[in-house]
Amino acid sequence: MSLVEPLPAPTQVPWRPNVPVTRADLDQMPDDGHRYELIDGILLVSPAPTIRHQIVASNLNDVLKQACPPELLVLFAPVDVVLAADTVLQPDLVVASRDAFTDRDLPMAPLLAVEVLSPSTRRVDLMLKWSRLEAAGCACYWAVDPDTPSLIAWELRDGVFAQVAKVSGDESVRLTAPYEVTIVPANLIL
Repeated sequence: MSLVEPLPAPTQVPWRPNVPVTRADLDQMPDDGHRYELIDGILLVSPAPTIRHQIVASNLNDVLKQACPPELLVLFAPVDVVLAADTVLQPDLVVASRDAFTDRDLPMAPLLAVEVLSPSTRRVDLMLKWSRLEAAGCACYWAVDPDTPSLIAWELRDGVFAQVAKVSGDESVRLTAPYEVTIVPANLIL
């Protein structure tokens, strides 16, 4: 009798190991509740968001939808934002022209991408996604921290993101891009 159990047979993955992952590979990912994203051919897998995260995203979605002009559309994740064959993101919220969306995705940078920060995604949201969306020409990027609660907003100016607002708690901010809306971070966690 052996005390060492044999290793299980390797499982097959739905992409080619050691080769950058593409949008076509992403289509083979399982529908298992995880968020699958690509940044420069690297697969990022995130767990399902927490309830607090979803409450903040849902409340912000409501605020954005109420102020949204009819030619634009606000969508809640998951929505694929395709920046390149090897870069597909799923921001928590996106705003773009209604006719920019296909039946499947948004094949360009949105006017606004919003991320609700969580411990497992904070660095990706504030560094990798931030820089890829900036390079792709996303007009506005917001990060909401439900723990503070706070909001930081950036707008694209001369090809780089410039911080235009940073508020927390009961402070309010009136943002004008991509359209006028007033946000109070404390109201998003109710």
